[in-house]
Amino acid sequence: MSTLSRTRSLIPRQAHLNLPRLTGQARLYTNTTSRAAPTKHAVVSTFDLFSIGIGPSSSHTVGPMRAAKIFVTDLKDHSVLDKVASLRIDLFGSLALTGIGHGTPDSILMGMEGESPESVETSTIQARLKAIDEQKALTLDSTNRIKFDPAKDLVFHYFESLPQHPNGMRFCAFNDQGDLLATNEYFSIGGGFVVNERTQLAHGENVFYKNEQDKQTKANKVVPQTRRSQDLATAALPFTNATELLELCQRENMTIAQVVLENELRWRSMEEIKEKTFAIWNTMDNAIKNGCLSSEEMLPGRLRVRRRAPGLYKKLLKGLYTTTPLYKDTSVSAGGKGGLLGTGSGLTNQTSERGIDKVLPKRAVKRLMLPALDYLSVYAIAVNEENAAGGRVVTAPTNGAAGVIPAVLKYYLEFISDNPEQDIMEFILTTAAIGMLYKRGASISAAEMGCQGEVGVACSMASAGFAAVMGGTVQQVENAAEIGMEHNLGLTCDPIDGLVQIPCIERNALGAVKAVTAAQLALNGDGHHRVTLDQVIETMRQTGNDMQAKYKETSQGGLSVCVPVC
Repeated sequence: MSTLSRTRSLIPRQAHLNLPRLTGQARLYTNTTSRAAPTKHAVVSTFDLFSIGIGPSSSHTVGPMRAAKIFVTDLKDHSVLDKVASLRIDLFGSLALTGIGHGTPDSILMGMEGESPESVETSTIQARLKAIDEQKALTLDSTNRIKFDPAKDLVFHYFESLPQHPNGMRFCAFNDQGDLLATNEYFSIGGGFVVNERTQLAHGENVFYKNEQDKQTKANKVVPQTRRSQDLATAALPFTNATELLELCQRENMTIAQVVLENELRWRSMEEIKEKTFAIWNTMDNAIKNGCLSSEEMLPGRLRVRRRAPGLYKKLLKGLYTTTPLYKDTSVSAGGKGGLLGTGSGLTNQTSERGIDKVLPKRAVKRLMLPALDYLSVYAIAVNEENAAGGRVVTAPTNGAAGVIPAVLKYYLEFISDNPEQDIMEFILTTAAIGMLYKRGASISAAEMGCQGEVGVACSMASAGFAAVMGGTVQQVENAAEIGMEHNLGLTCDPIDGLVQIPCIERNALGAVKAVTAAQLALNGDGHHRVTLDQVIETMRQTGNDMQAKYKETSQGGLSVCVPVC
């Protein structure tokens, strides 16, 4: 059986739910035509885009931990780890301004001790940090104990940024004589991805791949060159933008998910792809479960934000949609006594005499019969409350937006799906394709794009995934992704006190609801629309570039300055 045949058998085309299919002739071309090809394509691995990590931020927690892990691994590879006696850590720009609230220093220290976001035991982190602070010592890679005073050796450059990216950090290692042994600068570019200047400037280099460890030896696996490079020849079915992706689907008669799966087969076996995909979903699902069943009342931080997911979930379970009014006017049954205004109120008598109570009578309590909104909201809130508490989540495509995609997929699986295994594959691979387009055409870093690059992108991705599993054509899927972003353009990132809580948690709930609405609008059309996904991605990029820095994950504007913390 050919590779394409295996791909189509695993993810067959969804039934189109009686929706019309476009019949227009697609513009076709191949790599052998005279068409000028870009130097890089957009294709990255789905499992580089989605990764399992810890909260509260992919760019400020997951990325810095990975950077520290890379640095300490390099020290070991160059045989200087045991010569290190002291360490200095410098944080710049957004990492400095919101680092405390985002857990940046904590994550870097765990990375220096050899931990990875995918495997660190979250329940031990706070105790280990306390020991580092009290003992003024750090154990590099769990082997070399050095002196380290967080108050002196961890420096925040609040009003200085490195030129390559707002999320910059510099690590310097010294010997016992105070001489510099090694130094490097790293940039957390969103979604847990980390690059340095060499990687960023290397021609054709895929800066979005993540190193993987062998489960038994714990050593880094050798990443295939076809995954490391973004030259056109390295992808089975390369595409650089949404237009080319649609043309590719038309030419090969494939869905978007099938195209992504075909590319993944260049790097992994079918079984490994399925295993990793379901591991991603299981982590998402566990985050929803943990958030809904949490016994903790408050989220960490000075804001003292209460967890809401457990209470909302309990209401859904015990019958939120009862027709029994939650409030009864006791003045009727108690002989005129009681009520909100009381029987002796002159206002009540005057109101009755003028007939106001007939024109605008008091309303009985009503309940919206829209369970989709409540379930989508509680699922998204649950994930982001877990993220805010430092729990384990999936960067989808970032931690700050980690609730949108799981909420929409969970809702579909619980209430619509009749083939969960296939639908999980279809949904996640479709959303991955859309995420790749944003990574290449703009950015998923709030420090560059504002929240339109996080919740906005997640909403666009989830819209496309939902449209795909509902049986939409590739044109409708692209339209859904476009709608999902178009109405998030200009969204700022202004977390109060630098915490990924307000407005982040509620914003994910609204992003999930908006994603389903965008998909429904697209599915009710035939795929034709005036604004294309490529145009809205470019608009997002320009909007992010024009946005003032104080609205891009610095806590220097918006809600973060208008809402007092105390």
